[in-house]
Amino acid sequence: MSDPDWQADLQRYPRRALWREQSAWAVWLYRFGRRNDRRKSGPIRWIANRFYWLMYRFIETLTGISIPKTVEVGPGLRIFHFGNIFVHKDVKIGARCTLRQGVTIGNRHEDGPVPVLGNDVDLGAYAQVLGGIRIGDGAKIGAMSVLLRDVPPGATAVGIPARIVSKSPADETATNGQEFAAHSARTPVAENAAR
Repeated sequence: MSDPDWQADLQRYPRRALWREQSAWAVWLYRFGRRNDRRKSGPIRWIANRFYWLMYRFIETLTGISIPKTVEVGPGLRIFHFGNIFVHKDVKIGARCTLRQGVTIGNRHEDGPVPVLGNDVDLGAYAQVLGGIRIGDGAKIGAMSVLLRDVPPGATAVGIPARIVSKSPADETATNGQEFAAHSARTPVAENAAR
């Protein structure tokens, strides 16, 4: 079964990625699980699903990367390095995103909302992206940042808690940051912080 998403992932890795990059194993298994879920029900799907779960636990333990097949990931995912990468089962990640070691993308409390990442988002090492937030296309989150609020497209956020340190040129000229600040003040995270 052909998988254009996996082919797009491979284009962001060096040649022979499965031999040279442990993170590619986790991405391959994620794509395998998604492909298998699209098969018609039957014995092949059942056997392949058992294989997926066995390999999921093995690769999760071996590489420290946990990306369940229920996560929605666009084509062209790239994981640099490996280890301690955990993605909540309900997260949505756009196309051509980059994750590095130590990244966590999930909720802030049990059964809470989870992040949605746009296209071309770049997460630095050990970045923590938590809660029902949106990260715009082309945004960058600095290493060791704890992101608890929305980030507009093209912006860069760093720190604990993360704050916007630069915006895209279009964002600055169009709204001078006022519209984003007003939106962020209305997010559930900001409302909880105000209590």
